[in-house]
Order: sequence, then structure tokens, then C-alpha cells
Amino acid sequence: MKTGLVWFKNDLRIHDNEALTRAVEQCEQLVFFFYVEPHLFENLKLGFRKSDINRFKFLEQSANALKEKLENNGGHLIVSDKSAVEIIPRLIQEYAISSVYGETEYASEELNLVKQVQDKLPEVEFNFYWGKTLYHIDDIPFTIDKIPLTSKAYRIPAAKESDPRTTFETPKEFKSHPNAVSTEFPTFTKYGFTEEEYNAAQPYLKGGEEKALERLQHYTFESENLTGYRWSRNKSLGMDYSSKFSPYLALGCISARTIYETVKKYETEIKKNQSTWWLVFELVWRDYFTFKGMKFGNKIFHTKGFKNKDVAFENDSEKFKRWQDGKTGIPFIDAHMRQLNETGYMSNRGRVNCASYFVHDLKIDWTWGAAYFESKLIDYDVSANWLNWHVQAFEIYYTNPVNQGLKYKANEYIAKWIPELRHIDDNKILAPWIFKEELKDLDYPVPIEVFSKWTRAMNLIKNSVSIQGKLF
Repeated sequence: MKTGLVWFKNDLRIHDNEALTRAVEQCEQLVFFFYVEPHLFENLKLGFRKSDINRFKFLEQSANALKEKLENNGGHLIVSDKSAVEIIPRLIQEYAISSVYGETEYASEELNLVKQVQDKLPEVEFNFYWGKTLYHIDDIPFTIDKIPLTSKAYRIPAAKESDPRTTFETPKEFKSHPNAVSTEFPTFTKYGFTEEEYNAAQPYLKGGEEKALERLQHYTFESENLTGYRWSRNKSLGMDYSSKFSPYLALGCISARTIYETVKKYETEIKKNQSTWWLVFELVWRDYFTFKGMKFGNKIFHTKGFKNKDVAFENDSEKFKRWQDGKTGIPFIDAHMRQLNETGYMSNRGRVNCASYFVHDLKIDWTWGAAYFESKLIDYDVSANWLNWHVQAFEIYYTNPVNQGLKYKANEYIAKWIPELRHIDDNKILAPWIFKEELKDLDYPVPIEVFSKWTRAMNLIKNSVSIQGKLF
């Protein structure tokens, strides 16, 4: 009797999961396993954890949701707080497992762990399947070493010569090993989190496959918000200005192919426009960063980047702390950082601005900022995070955070996340230091520095306040 181990990693779903599907097809009985790698929550030298409490809680929610799904169909989920290097050999022996099934890894940290497991078990058959991207790695018109340096050079040939593969159907029944039973997700105290931290954590979305599929249905056919995505995606306030699929994609609670098939159905039944094209474009962009990250490997984590560029950083630790805490004195930056700290999420517009300000105004090593985002973001994706920061550090023009607050009408958003400024009901909230005589008693810091390049934006804010005053 062939017994297989299904090794869940960042594929916490039962729909469109090739590794799970093949295991069900090829084995008479299965053991289902997920591990929480201990080093994920270790403290870094920078003064914060590699992964913080919102990431822990979102992972917990997603793993528990997977366990419930498996149990509802005759399965189970063994969850371990030990490293896979330690626990998988034990499971192999205990359940006489001959084959392991899982999703293919692509980043060095995860690849090294998989190799350690394989090296310990030379007699075991390992079956890994590609499942992260929209286009399968074997279907794109490039080998990894030939991935282009620009997204356009990748995207156009990929779209012409590749098609997303059809999703896998959800197995109807899981042939669970009769002696295997589910175990509980490790408690937060195991990783040094306090009860106060855990109870206060409020991930922006609730984790899990069912929540992911509900979100997909809501954003498309229920609300038809997808129709306006192209024009709303740069906002920061609320749930429906953007899809919010990224946290679910990050843990594999939903697949890119499932989203793609839903968008195509939406185009047929509801509306096909720039917005539907743009959402697919974002999935292809995600593919591109995955493949580009594979090409350059660990160079994407280094200060000089994969282009080996020297940049003179000042690395002021006090400025770094003020940026982390959302106390830079620039409301558009601070509101986004406070939302990140509280919920583990931030809009794309916020990420662009917070990174640009960090690198070009505060002049701090971009890898510090990337590591902080890794710690906080519930949608953390290794390639997307580190390469987006790389772009801000080396390849993109400066983003003016004062002008951006005005351009994107961020007043209400700032008021939500900076309670010290909630009583300000006009554009003074965008740059309160300009109006220091009127707002001198604010319990809000003055900017770390006011730059001359912000002058035009500050004048626009002054003029808009004057116009508002005349209207009332």
C-alpha cells in the first residue's frame, strides 16, 4: 500500500493544487503536514522580528482553515512547530511513507530547507510541482537565466506565447492514513509573543481558502468593483478600491489561475475593459518578479542590488525609528506606516511613497525598509517585496509624498490613521507644519526635514486652503 506525505508550504488550499491532486491520484493513503519554521519569528539585528504578530495570526487563520477543509473531506492536518528538517524524517518512519508531494520552491531560504530534508531521506521519492505563478515556469518563452531586465520585455512575449494552464479540480475525498490525526497550530507564546500582542493583532483580512474565494466572488460578480479597478487602484482608504487578493496569493490560499479564470468569466458575463486587463497584468507582473528573483538569487537582498550599484546611505537610526512608528511628520507617510503596523497591510500607493521617502529623503539603506515590510506585511512575497524596494532604490524617479497626499485626496485616510489630526477638516491635514501658528498645539511631530522640492506642492496646499476658506 503506497503511503504519501502531502507537504503544505505556501499553498494552503485544496482547490487548484497539483501536488495534492497527484498525491490523491497516486497513493492509497495520505498524511497531510504543515510546519511553522521556527526562524520565521526570530528577532533581527535591526530591532524587530523577521515576521511579526499580524503575519503570525494570518498564517494561523489560513492553516486552521486548511485543516478544517481537509477534515470536512476525510483528511487531517499535522501541524508542527519543529523544523521540517527534523519532523519530516520522523513522519516518514512513523507512517512508512514512500513518497512526498509538495509545491516547488524558488527562493534560497526555502530551497535550502528542502535540500536538507531530501539529503536526510535519500530513499524517499520527492514529487514537486510548480504552482505559484499564472504562467507555468515550463510554458514561458524564457529560461530563468534569460529572463529580461524589464517587465515589458518579459510580458509581451510571455502573453503571446504562453497560456495559463487549466485549474485542477478539488479532490472529492482525501484518503487519510487511519492513524494520522490533526494537531493544533502552535501557540503564539512558543515564538515569544505576549497575550496582549496576540489579542491586539488585527490582520486587515482574515486568512484562509474560503475567505479568499469569498473575496474573489465579492470583488467580481457580487459588487462588480473589478470594472473600476483601473481607476481606483491608487487609493488607500477602504476595502474595495483594490482587489485585496495579494495576502491570499502570498500564502497560496488562492491560485493565480483561479483568479484568471474568474476574470475571464467576468469579461464574458459582465464587462471587459481596461480594468479586467489591468488585473491580469498585475498577475503577470507578479510572475515576472518571481522569475526575475530566481534569476538573480540572493543578490536581490544585498544593499548594492543585482546591478551592484553604490549608493551613499546615511542610515540614521533615529530617522529609521520615526519612519517605522509613523512619526516622520509627513501625514501621507505616517498614515500608511501606522496602518501597516496595526493591520499588516498597506496600499500600493502607500508602499511606493513610503519606500521612495525612505530611500531618497531619509537616505537609509533600502534593505532595512524591505526587511521591515517583510516583518509586517500579511501579503509578504519574497520576490515582489525585495524587487519592488530594489526598483524604488535604483530604477524609479522620486515620488513626492506631499504632492501625492493632495493628488490622491488623502484627507479622510489620514484622519482615520492619525487621530491627532482628525479635527482638521480641510487640506491643512496634508501639511500641518505650513500652518504652525494655527495648529501649534497639535500633538503631532514636525517633519524630520522639509525639502525645497516640496515647495510647489506646499504652495498648492496653501492655495487650496485659501480657496476653501473663501467658499464658506
